[in-house]
Amino acid sequence: MSLRITPLTDPEHGPRSRSLVWLASDAASIPLGTAFLRLFTDPGQQHLAELTVHVHPTERRKGVGSRLLDAAVAAARDNTRRCVVAQSEAGSPGDGFLTARGFRKVLTLRYVRLSLAGVDTDALTEIIEQPHPGYRLAHWQGTVPDDLAHTFAASRRAMDDMPMDDTDYGTVTWDVDRVRAAAKAVEQRGDLLHTVVAIDTSDGSIAGFTELVIPGSGTGDGQHYGTGVLPEHRGHDLGRWMKAESIRRASRDHPDLAGLLTDTADSNTHMRHINDGLGYTPTHTTHQHQLDL
Repeated sequence: MSLRITPLTDPEHGPRSRSLVWLASDAASIPLGTAFLRLFTDPGQQHLAELTVHVHPTERRKGVGSRLLDAAVAAARDNTRRCVVAQSEAGSPGDGFLTARGFRKVLTLRYVRLSLAGVDTDALTEIIEQPHPGYRLAHWQGTVPDDLAHTFAASRRAMDDMPMDDTDYGTVTWDVDRVRAAAKAVEQRGDLLHTVVAIDTSDGSIAGFTELVIPGSGTGDGQHYGTGVLPEHRGHDLGRWMKAESIRRASRDHPDLAGLLTDTADSNTHMRHINDGLGYTPTHTTHQHQLDL
């Protein structure tokens, strides 16, 4: 089969990454597959590239994916990347393809869903109303209020030690500009960002947070973006407390919402236990693969 790999221009360069794109086509210029390589540009992740390859099912096992991968890996090397990561569903053709091409499995992610149709609001209320001495809950929609902006940005380090197993993920640094930019990106695509935080009443600082993105239509499934508690505040059940409040508000404020989605590292037993206890059920598992260059 005559195969042509064409580099394309991706205009969606973001403030913290840029993308390279390739199109695979046959002699008749019919598209067969694509590859996207995201090059992270933040100082803590300039060693990292993230790869996504798609090949039309009828064109698989004909060398299309391999040619696209070769182009992307060569570009990663040209851009002085140390490693390339890619994700595939467990047991899928992509799983076997990445392994055969020298990638190693570095992380397992478990995806779960909570159906809001059967959510037990009484059980959520019981969790939320349990005393948490020294802490109180607060919430907002969209961009963080100015009076909490700095402490919210500081609380993001709660994610610094989230289990990433063998992934060479690097470090992500958050400041006020970054948290505001993230909220603005959600707003610009028409979705709603809802945040619940636990506040240390001794000094008014944020001890932990959980974020949930709701489709702008208020229908379909919402997506949890992250839940974290600062190390010095762990052991007080704040994660479950905040997440229960987030679920209750989503169910009450968006009655047409069908469910909530989240993913957790298989090794993150603490968060998996919280999700299981709140009624989330498994949907599928993916593997993160890494190629060291």
